[in-house]
Amino acid sequence: MPNRLQFEKSPYLQQHKDDPVDWWPWCEEAFEKAKAEDKPIFLSIGYAACHWCHVMAHESFQDEEVARLLNDAFINIKVDREERPDIDHLYMTVCQMVTGHGGWPLTIIMTPDKKPFFAATYIPKRSRYGRPGLLEIIPRIKEAWQQHRDEIIASAEKLTGTLQKVMSFEAPSQIIDAEWLEIAYRRLDDIFDRKHGGFGHAPKFPTPHTLLFLLRYWHRSGEAHALQMVEHTLVQMRLGGIYDHVGFGFHRYATDEAWRVPHFEKMLYDQALLTMAYTEAYQATGNPFYERTAREILTYVLRDLRAPEGAFYSSEDADSEGEEGKFYVWTVEELREVLGPELTPLAIELFNVDPEGNYEEEATGERTGKNILYLSKPPEALARERGWTPEELEAKLEEIRQRLFAYRARRVRPGRDEKILTDWNGLMIAALARAAQVFDEVAYVEAARSAADFLLRTMHTPEGRLWHRYREGEAGIPGMLDDYAFLTWGLLDLYETTFETSYLETALALTEQMLAHFWDPRGAFYMTPDDGEPMIVRPRETLDNALPSGNAVALMNLVRLGHMTGRTAYEEHADAMIRFFSGPVKQQPPIFTGMLIAIDLAFGPIYELVLAGEPDDPTLREMLRTIHRRYLPRKVLLLRRPGEAGERLVRVAPFVAAQLPVDGRATAYVCHDYRCEQPVTDPEALARQLDALQPAQPA
Repeated sequence: MPNRLQFEKSPYLQQHKDDPVDWWPWCEEAFEKAKAEDKPIFLSIGYAACHWCHVMAHESFQDEEVARLLNDAFINIKVDREERPDIDHLYMTVCQMVTGHGGWPLTIIMTPDKKPFFAATYIPKRSRYGRPGLLEIIPRIKEAWQQHRDEIIASAEKLTGTLQKVMSFEAPSQIIDAEWLEIAYRRLDDIFDRKHGGFGHAPKFPTPHTLLFLLRYWHRSGEAHALQMVEHTLVQMRLGGIYDHVGFGFHRYATDEAWRVPHFEKMLYDQALLTMAYTEAYQATGNPFYERTAREILTYVLRDLRAPEGAFYSSEDADSEGEEGKFYVWTVEELREVLGPELTPLAIELFNVDPEGNYEEEATGERTGKNILYLSKPPEALARERGWTPEELEAKLEEIRQRLFAYRARRVRPGRDEKILTDWNGLMIAALARAAQVFDEVAYVEAARSAADFLLRTMHTPEGRLWHRYREGEAGIPGMLDDYAFLTWGLLDLYETTFETSYLETALALTEQMLAHFWDPRGAFYMTPDDGEPMIVRPRETLDNALPSGNAVALMNLVRLGHMTGRTAYEEHADAMIRFFSGPVKQQPPIFTGMLIAIDLAFGPIYELVLAGEPDDPTLREMLRTIHRRYLPRKVLLLRRPGEAGERLVRVAPFVAAQLPVDGRATAYVCHDYRCEQPVTDPEALARQLDALQPAQPA
């Protein structure tokens, strides 16, 4: 008989509805039951696309023996980390404090009043390789709960006290200036992998916000090596097995240093942030390889992750038919069947295919006979080695790709997590809007607008608040910091693409809600609102992880809005945030690159660009292309239309009131450092102004 998870909307929780474990969702009733039965809580946190979550589920949670022990000793609660990032962040911090590492599945055992006393990640059914198994752990904890309760309670109280100190830290305010951007660059250079790109050792995550920071540092300083770090990393990731060479899009991370062996799940947020990184790299360099990669990522997203409602689903699983990566890997025999004698030798050589397989089973290290496709060199280099033109090689690669794609489409696809998350959709809206600007692509504008309109229609309450999750016709879970910050980011980029003032107005309204309900007067934002569910500690996320932190994005939004509207209160909040985070940023800049992007913006100079005229005016359109062709990471852009549409913008941004077309012609106003250049009516004159104002002349 299905357990209580059958009534939940989360696909991850639905995956566990038929487990013999008597799962509860996170709810007050479960904690009341634990108190009534005098049992501790077994909390398991994961997500639908997580491979090791599936391993633990098949091995233990679907096992009758383990389930009997769990049901006897605990009240068991399942949480989808993507639905409840606040719960996940709180208890992941506990796990990192206790074990020194983290990851999913996350396993926490705690008292009925939510105070943890045991933390781990994946736990096998039986002990192996020195790792205790559930069959041994559960009886021990049950006995300790019954026989040594005082010790457990003391441990839980101590751990909770430490957690409260960690979450409520307040580092001494320090002076942070542009010199610290250089220090952050130097620290990143220290851990840069000069051979394979990326930072540190395996496993390797893309962390696109680090690349976006380095692009900004290069633009500010002219330091050529910063750009080289970005380009080398972007090229190596695109060549590696972390990239899906058949269907496009990036897998979540690589298990090796060379980006060749991925964990195969695909996450919406990775596609969004990587689209931004490749789009900005194209702006900075003009290299069409980056444009092509950004467009391919968006092809994948619009084809496979777009919901009928217009917004975007969360992820695709790593596993299909119970096997990780099965959908994505190839045997030599399959290639011969699909490609025939003409193309098979070329595909084997280009994609480094081995008859014995280049993909090893992670648990055993044994070759599987299957291959992950990856390239060793960029296509241009591979073409030169063969005496071909790049176009000839690209044609062959595309023919191979299309044949493999058609064959692969007949396989059983990995599961898709079809919940719609406000925060991740905000990132995708921003990515689409930026790509639309740079590549002049109307389809991307329409996709961004469609997603934004769905969120504002469905996830935006009459009181101006946000919901976090939508699935199967139901919006739910009160919005958290990332929802407000990331959606505001998307709306600001969408405004700068469409110049529909309603998006700017909504971004302002969401920012006001964020300040009203999440602001800590010491200079930061909490993850949860002031009227949210009480927790043992009100969580506050400061570090970047796979995503830039909500605080980093909120700071960026405040700086942008301050310059777009002239509201100095936003800049005052931004200044308070920079002072609050100055200590931690100085101590460990590589884990604050999202915050450093916002700090770089705040340090300026910020170009305030106002175009005056009708949006369909050919001269104004050429002025927009002039702006978007240039890499200008520290700018805000507004359009002052004539008539009522322009007056609506004036009510939001009063300083544009006098910025009107000159002699009835489309006009560009360029302001910076609290002064304005001479207005110009010619796109070439605008280009000269923008080029003269560049802070450095990068090599």
